[in-house]
Amino acid sequence: MSRGDKAKELFLEGYNCSQAVVCAFTDLTGLDISTSAKAASSFGGGLARLREVCGTVSGAAMVLGLIKGYDDVKDPSKKAEHYRFIRSFAETFARDNGSIICRELLKGVKTTPGGDPEPRTGEFYKRRPCPELVKYAADLVEKMLEDTGEEPV
Repeated sequence: MSRGDKAKELFLEGYNCSQAVVCAFTDLTGLDISTSAKAASSFGGGLARLREVCGTVSGAAMVLGLIKGYDDVKDPSKKAEHYRFIRSFAETFARDNGSIICRELLKGVKTTPGGDPEPRTGEFYKRRPCPELVKYAADLVEKMLEDTGEEPV
């Protein structure tokens, strides 16, 4: 099973888009599923359903930061290198999906107003691209890690 398939399965189980991506990489991030889900819990629906940056993109950035991020704040080259890496993810995601913004990705999808999550029903999954975006984001993270020498299990 690919990371994308795992992330999609997690999304269909009820995890939000960001949680699904982060939780698909627990073996590489070193975080257990509960900690991963909590860390990513705020980013579903484009940050708590504000429809800003897609939760799959935020989740991917968290995974890539945990695995390939920098921690030497005195070395600006590491920061610049990591930001280029994350921008590469975002640019590829936007090129292939049209945007990294949740509201733009959901354009034309009837959603309920307000900030509360919608019930997860068959109709919910049918009318939105989220399950496939979750899969796409996790597969892209997996590919980027493989391209940089990480060996996803």
